Amino acid sequence: MDILPDKSYVWQYIEKNIREIAATGGFGEIRMPTFEVTELFDRGVGDTTDIVQKEMYTFTDKDGRSMSLRPEGTAGVVRSIIENGLCMQAMPLKLYYISNFFRYEKPQAGRSREFFQFGAETFGSESPLADAEMILLASDVFKRLGVKSVVLKINSIGCPNCRGGFRDALKAYFESKKDGLCDTCKGRLNTNPLRILDCKCPECKAIAADAPKTIDHLCEDCKTHFDALKEILTGAGLAFEVDPFIVRGLDYYTGTVFEFVSEIGAQSTVCGGGRYDGLVSSLGGPKLSGVGFGMGITRLIAAMEMDGVIPEDPSAPDIFIASACAEARERAYLLARELRALGIKAEAELCGRSLKAQMKYADKKGALYNIVIGGDELAAGKANLKNMKNGESAQTALDAEEIKALMGR
Repeated sequence: MDILPDKSYVWQYIEKNIREIAATGGFGEIRMPTFEVTELFDRGVGDTTDIVQKEMYTFTDKDGRSMSLRPEGTAGVVRSIIENGLCMQAMPLKLYYISNFFRYEKPQAGRSREFFQFGAETFGSESPLADAEMILLASDVFKRLGVKSVVLKINSIGCPNCRGGFRDALKAYFESKKDGLCDTCKGRLNTNPLRILDCKCPECKAIAADAPKTIDHLCEDCKTHFDALKEILTGAGLAFEVDPFIVRGLDYYTGTVFEFVSEIGAQSTVCGGGRYDGLVSSLGGPKLSGVGFGMGITRLIAAMEMDGVIPEDPSAPDIFIASACAEARERAYLLARELRALGIKAEAELCGRSLKAQMKYADKKGALYNIVIGGDELAAGKANLKNMKNGESAQTALDAEEIKALMGR
């Protein structure tokens, strides 16, 4: 996936704001390997998920081990905290990452085979406050970036104590509608009927509309936890919708699940996450609760574009120094260097073009000021500094400090 200079500044802007928001919340950055042993994702993500069955890039290395490019972040984070003994640190443990991931899917708007996510994870707290913290962290990112079109949807899919009863009710319902299900969902009936609720096939979505709902089968503890989360979000002033069809596509989720969605096209989920209290122990670590999310950067940018909050490109030079003759080129370049040392974004001619061509270049780059240096300017040690927006000009010595002052910097 190529991110070219005319777009990379947007990514830098987003990443800068994410890092600032994460830091104020006490989150530390973690960086993980690009590929892991395949077993990590089989066990962590779930061997019945589409990711593991259809979408992972898997290969055999020279030692005969099965390795996979990371398709998501949470399993790798959990592997890292177990291997590095982070489970022994003071809790809660708060981590975030901005990384690229890989899934073999059909490329379309909002979905590519290499994609980038901002992810955040909190470990060691079973409180609904931890769930709220993660949801509000994602919300803070949207607010900081000016995105208003996202809608928060939440659900609870219960814990192992109440999941069994719901699973039985769900399986019985879908068994009675089996003939109308797609082939993939027919296969899910005996492995993971909950995933049928997440199917995008129109026929399956229509059948799922009347299926049993997770929130109607919650045990008392899960119901209390979910009610407390709703109360906290309401107290924080964050609007939400309870959507019983949000189950997320990964097997490790338990309890709270959530999504921030926007009408940016078929791939409308900008951020999704939830609680995964059994994941650390299932991967060989201690019993340690967790909750987190992944936010797609490409979809976030699409939402920003829809809301008209993409920032202006800051890469335009403050000043372009043109040279009207060969003798002036070196002086123009050295003056640009002196201005850069003072924090001014300055460019000078490098290609030996005509003065007219240099002016066209400066205009295309959006330079705010320009100076033309020729033989007369070299002899006098002075040139005109022109404001390209209002056309005003002022004579200045070929001195970086004086030019900076005239530019109001």
